[in-house]
Amino acid sequence: MSVRNRVLVLVAALAVLAAVGLAAVLHASARAERREHTQAGGPRVTSGAVSLRASGRLVFRNLAWGPHRDELTAVPAGDPDGPRTAAGLKCLRFYAAAGTGVCLQAVHGPVSDTYRALVLNAGLRTRHRYDVPGIPSRARVSPTGHFAAWTAFVGGDSYAGTDFSTRTAVVDTRSGKLIPSLEAFRIVKDGRAYRAADVNFWGVTFADDDRTFYATLATKGRTYLVRGDLRARTVTTLHANVECPSLSPDGTRVAYKKRVAGLPKDAPWRLYVLDLRTLRETALAEPRSVDDQAVWRDAHTLVYALPGDYGADLYQVPADGSGRAREISRAAVSPAYLG
Repeated sequence: MSVRNRVLVLVAALAVLAAVGLAAVLHASARAERREHTQAGGPRVTSGAVSLRASGRLVFRNLAWGPHRDELTAVPAGDPDGPRTAAGLKCLRFYAAAGTGVCLQAVHGPVSDTYRALVLNAGLRTRHRYDVPGIPSRARVSPTGHFAAWTAFVGGDSYAGTDFSTRTAVVDTRSGKLIPSLEAFRIVKDGRAYRAADVNFWGVTFADDDRTFYATLATKGRTYLVRGDLRARTVTTLHANVECPSLSPDGTRVAYKKRVAGLPKDAPWRLYVLDLRTLRETALAEPRSVDDQAVWRDAHTLVYALPGDYGADLYQVPADGSGRAREISRAAVSPAYLG
């Protein structure tokens, strides 16, 4: 090929790349603009007051396109896909109990985003504010409202390589005292003290005694359900292959996602419930991979998010392995049932 032809090929290739890049930018810009407008047939969302003391309500992050996208919204718990009341507060992740909320937010900067956690009172006013070291993934509040926890993805840990690592913090919402990382807790694994550089925790769920919690521990390529003690600052392994536990209202069972052999690498999880007295596992009737920390709507039903047209939708499934999963609300994530 002559030099002239090579130059022509190079110019043509650059022109194609420029056109593709411009088209991608225009498409992304158009989609971002469309998100500001209410989509036909979507949930009706209006501004209003939202209280975390309102019994019988379900609060979640609204993903429906329009002016209230990403805001906390409330609906009657018995009508989860009904008209939404938007609070004006945006959160990436959210949870609430006993009049206390935790909202994990992105703070958009000129170069990159940072993240923070807000501990909220029942009127959604900020009581405490903390920096979060990475992209938020999980949030929980204890049944008493006295403790809150959050997990974020972080980078820079040398052991992690190309895999993610996490940081999980717990705060006493009354005093504001923060435990920045559960990695400071003493680990008891298989009856013995355990230390390793690659220890990660995520997905805290609290008991109602203001002392006991459960979480995921990951180390050496395996995950474990651990029971933690906030006063003794210890965690003890209970069961293997458990992620994102969620304690039942009576404290006897843990719902979780389990990595099942033979499933695709990018969708390996199924929902299970573990009886803490017998350590007997029950597979639930959700046939899809669930990458979420489920919540208990009541003693018999679990609610969780799955990917949807506008980010995620909410589904529910019986906690005893019977029945079937069904969608309960579109364009919603991070649900919290107010008692």
